[in-house]
Amino acid sequence: MNKLMGTAPRHPGLWVDVTEADMYSSQTIQTLQTVTQGESELGQLCSQLASLSQQGRWIVLISPPHIGYKHMLANAGVRMDRILLVHTKDEVETLWAMEKALTSGTSSAVITWTSSLDARDSRRLEIVAKSARALGVVIEDVNTHSPEKHHLINPTSPSATSNFAGFH
Repeated sequence: MNKLMGTAPRHPGLWVDVTEADMYSSQTIQTLQTVTQGESELGQLCSQLASLSQQGRWIVLISPPHIGYKHMLANAGVRMDRILLVHTKDEVETLWAMEKALTSGTSSAVITWTSSLDARDSRRLEIVAKSARALGVVIEDVNTHSPEKHHLINPTSPSATSNFAGFH
């Protein structure tokens, strides 16, 4: 006769303590829309990235534009020896690199710059978020969205200008 001793759950997988790395496993991947190539959005994340860089894992930047991010991160106290730059040739490779960086367990944050995500790519990232072990942020440039979304941007605003030469 098998008796359950104490209040321990029956499944051995439930006996394991939750580690700090596993706390990110239920993270969502945050999508931020920008007209400034992500400069202001990255500025808002800097303090969080500074503390994450102290963990000794990578802060992965995928396809960042030339917005002075190195100076911005260094001024915020981010350990620059923990920054990993990934340059991709297209959107497919960008999303693949993000997926691998989020699920590898070697990163504490993954920030990706991209044009716009279609429904399929958004769904793919939702699935990746279930096994993500890092903070995930996608910065979408609204200047590359379809024309019907451009009415949300004030064309006289200095932040509404497009600079596609910054993408590489």
